[in-house]
Amino acid sequence: MGLPVPVEYAVAVDQYLEWAALSSASRRVYRISLASWAWPLVGKAVPRGTERRGAVPPVVPLALLDEPATGERLDAQFAARTAMADARTANRELSALRSAVGWWREQDWICSDPTAGLRHRHPDAPGVRLSEEQVSALFLLPVSLREHALWRVVYDSGGSVTEVLSLDADQLDLSRHQARPRSSDPLAGTDVGWREGTSQLLRWLLAGRTWGPVFVTDRRAPVRATTANVVRVTGQARMSYRRAAEIFTTLTRPLDADGRGWTLHQLSAAGRARQVSHAGWR
Repeated sequence: MGLPVPVEYAVAVDQYLEWAALSSASRRVYRISLASWAWPLVGKAVPRGTERRGAVPPVVPLALLDEPATGERLDAQFAARTAMADARTANRELSALRSAVGWWREQDWICSDPTAGLRHRHPDAPGVRLSEEQVSALFLLPVSLREHALWRVVYDSGGSVTEVLSLDADQLDLSRHQARPRSSDPLAGTDVGWREGTSQLLRWLLAGRTWGPVFVTDRRAPVRATTANVVRVTGQARMSYRRAAEIFTTLTRPLDADGRGWTLHQLSAAGRARQVSHAGWR
């Protein structure tokens, strides 16, 4: 009989450390590393400097690790941590989480791997965002129309990858090159906008479809998928962040000098940097 499924992340950490064959010193390092991931799991910043010592991590339901947006939160935290600390420290913290996640999945406590799209940073690697030359090389890759359109929207908007993946076809205002807000409040606004050429890519991708998710998988949706995440006619499911991240990293490995591939967070960061340096481009 397997162990009972813990409700809280902290309890799952305790169970993992009790199982792992670690020295007392290594167990202490792992505990600190795993505790530091609690804040990004609930969308909060990790305390810095002296504030981090003795800070009590937030209470986190273990089920959060199966939510689609979790991978992006961890990706953003990993990039921020790499920028603040040395790459070796950030890589060690990622390895601790990846090891724990692997064990939790073996216990059937979680189904997903929210670390799947994260890659260790080389100690001598440059900043977390892609350079203009790297972005140019990216858009020359022979990839599918879906990937090309998704990457363009992420780069043009510099916004949240999760928000881009959550777009529905009836939200797109292709004449104005932006997404309409879902809220009925006209002042709600949206941060997702793109350039004119990207609107043409979206027209080709949708091929006249005006409903359902914009970015979908190649396979039919599982039976448990909600109606809002399925294209009614084809049965295709909305693409998850985890799958989009895996595809992006795999396809960009030939462009990465270290062969690890890039992350969607790096592409989004490059888009935000471009907006700052080209204010008013849209």
